[in-house]
Amino acid sequence: MSAVMRKSHLEQGHCIVCGKAFSLRKLVPFDMVRDTLSERVLRDHPEWAAEAYICRNDLARYNADYVESVLQSERGELSGLEHEVLESLRQHELLSMDVDLESEKTWTFGERLADRLADFAGSWTFLICFAFFMAAWIAMNSLVMYRHPVDPYPFILLNLLLSCLAAIQAPIIMMSQNRQEARDRLRAQHDYQVNLKAELEIRHLNEKLDHLLSRQWERLVQIQKLQIDMLSELSNR
Repeated sequence: MSAVMRKSHLEQGHCIVCGKAFSLRKLVPFDMVRDTLSERVLRDHPEWAAEAYICRNDLARYNADYVESVLQSERGELSGLEHEVLESLRQHELLSMDVDLESEKTWTFGERLADRLADFAGSWTFLICFAFFMAAWIAMNSLVMYRHPVDPYPFILLNLLLSCLAAIQAPIIMMSQNRQEARDRLRAQHDYQVNLKAELEIRHLNEKLDHLLSRQWERLVQIQKLQIDMLSELSNR
């Protein structure tokens, strides 16, 4: 560890908002805070000025409040999804998650069974097994039991079984489709939250870069003035 890093790690400062002591590497100085956020801090703490510091948690809270005001001015009243995004900005939490895994935790036994039955009913295994069953049923009642068939032609009992199967299969498939639609809605809401947070973070980074560039230009101008003054003094001598 270099001497400068050790010095910043050992030296401490106080956050002007919460008043707690932190190492300097965990504090943000006045010059590094954007003007939009500095105005909000100054409104709550009039002593906010040069050589003052603010901790990163409080700065994130002010940034989330600023983002909330910007969203309200652009979109009006915020929805519950947008409030969750702002809360994740305040708490430095991630929004990305496995939607399928999270939704499966709330499923009941009937919903899981409906999905599995729907998956089986829509597979080639079911079609092949059902074709063999119908072929065997027709063969038994037409050839094997020709004199005393259980279901003689035109196979009324088979038609009854097929009707019952269709009546049971239709609501099971509809239940599975409803679960899929609910999962798709949850996935769409989650994608909207992630995209909104990414957009806000990008906007925040752009404003921070603009602020840093403006501060850097100001310092370069000051350094240039000092150099000019030093050169004029040397020329006079």
